[in-house]
Amino acid sequence: MESPKTNNSKDKASGWKNLIIWILCAVLLRWQVIEPRWIPSGSMLPTLQIRERLLIEKVSPKLNNIFGTIPQRESIVVFKPPKSLIDAGYESNQALIKRVVGIPGDTIRIHNGKLFRNNIHIYEPWIIEEMIYEMDLVTVPANSIWVLGDNRNNSLDSHLWGALPIKNIVGTAVLTYWPIKKIRFIRFPAS
Repeated sequence: MESPKTNNSKDKASGWKNLIIWILCAVLLRWQVIEPRWIPSGSMLPTLQIRERLLIEKVSPKLNNIFGTIPQRESIVVFKPPKSLIDAGYESNQALIKRVVGIPGDTIRIHNGKLFRNNIHIYEPWIIEEMIYEMDLVTVPANSIWVLGDNRNNSLDSHLWGALPIKNIVGTAVLTYWPIKKIRFIRFPAS
């Protein structure tokens, strides 16, 4: 028969083992699957508020890279800055967030305050004011996307620095969780 002291030691060892397994699972989950982020600027207003907290899923970008698929139009992506922004002083580990408006092969143009994709005006219910700039017709290159902030007149995005390489995508926004009274899934209806 085991002594209570031996049994207690086994319980402690088992507890530590379980704790380590849970910590490893949590780290792996955050590193590879889902990650919390917060909104530092107003470039995605009114869709995402400054200091709002959200979760991004990190699986689809990995699958995009493996299988050569592309993000869905209207999805909101978190990404590492492209080379042109790093050259302008952005940190390479900084994360930015914008909406996908064009995928490889799409033509994008901004004219008279409106977005045109493949010569069709795109209705965007999340935009609260027309753009006050023009953008000549561009074709989104292979392995790239075109991203714009929802607060178009106050967003540093593809209309200024060009196409975003798909490999720069870190994740796709799926859920806001803070403030608690504003918990919601982030939806991106097709135009």
